[in-house]
Amino acid sequence: MPNSIDRQHAEALIREQITNSIFQDAPKQSIVMQLGRRLPNMTSAQTRVPVLSMMPLAYWVNGDTGFKQTSAQAWDNVYLTAGELAVIVPIPEAVVSDASFDIMGEVTPRVNEAFGKSVDEAIIFGVNRPAEWQNDVITMARQAGNNVAASSGITYDLLMGPTGMLSKVEQAGYTVTGVVASMASRGALRGIKDDNSRPIFVTDMQGPTRYGLDGAPLYFPENGSFDTSVAQMVAGNWQQLVYSIRQDITVKILDQGVIQDPTTKEIVYNLAQQDMIALRVVMRLGWALPNPATRLNPDRLNVPFAYIEPATAYTAQTVTFTVKDDAEEPVAIADAVVNVNGSRLKTSSAGTAAFYLRAGEYPYSVKKPGYRTVTGTVSVASSAVPVAVTMTAAK
Repeated sequence: MPNSIDRQHAEALIREQITNSIFQDAPKQSIVMQLGRRLPNMTSAQTRVPVLSMMPLAYWVNGDTGFKQTSAQAWDNVYLTAGELAVIVPIPEAVVSDASFDIMGEVTPRVNEAFGKSVDEAIIFGVNRPAEWQNDVITMARQAGNNVAASSGITYDLLMGPTGMLSKVEQAGYTVTGVVASMASRGALRGIKDDNSRPIFVTDMQGPTRYGLDGAPLYFPENGSFDTSVAQMVAGNWQQLVYSIRQDITVKILDQGVIQDPTTKEIVYNLAQQDMIALRVVMRLGWALPNPATRLNPDRLNVPFAYIEPATAYTAQTVTFTVKDDAEEPVAIADAVVNVNGSRLKTSSAGTAAFYLRAGEYPYSVKKPGYRTVTGTVSVASSAVPVAVTMTAAK
């Protein structure tokens, strides 16, 4: 049976209801859009963001007549591609007529909340990520080695220790501006004690407990977006995550036309024939983690995010790139930069680079000065994937 708001589901808004009071939670907005940095609105489907890819170097000059050395500096391009998020809510006109409240005014905030949930799920965890978007935050942090195992639960050292979650972000050259955690982790945090057996989070029976880690505030999303099968907490410098809106959330009420099932293409509703209206809500936005070169991350191989794994880490497949030249007897190419949809690695002396990816399609590129760039797509399913890359010298 197709989903529709009928009299049964809208009974809280119908005149026969005992009370006219409606209490609904405030719409839960996207935590990513709260903490991330918004860029000016996109003027096309794709926006280019130049990022520093090579740091300049300064040299001391010997004596009054010493030669001043030159230094190289380079930029790379990161692209924000707009993905579309939309929903259509069909509502019988009879329900609208019987309701003593503005049904549209009640439905719209809930739709916006659903949008926020979808945005957070896609950007942080990769859930239903649009194909044109880069890897999610968790995938990039995992590839950078910024995952912290927690088979025995969350401890002080996993959070604050030299190899803990916050330190992983700091090793990339950034301070943590916020930590996003599941609601279930609040109880675990209240039970954590420091080396002197003092609770990290001091509770106040007469007021709210202030949650934070080393000055970084803790956020517990209430929109249902946090995927506890993938992470317990995600820390990072959220200002490095940028997003841009191509089209603000637009709402349109339709009273003509038909609604088709996206899978079977069958007509589900004929609005005019069935005396229905439909609320159509659309939003388009893009995001990126530009990850420019810094003094502590000159090769852009690290990322400003880290996370604590659940007791059982999620399953990822090993995708191994082997890069060689096109000689008659191919030779391994070291220090080639392999970029798999935003996750970057340099090849070893054996010409290999191993990525850990969940099932899906991933575009990749392989670059090294003096060679032509190689691009392609790798498909990941339920087993390890070898990828052989042959590079030819640039002429």
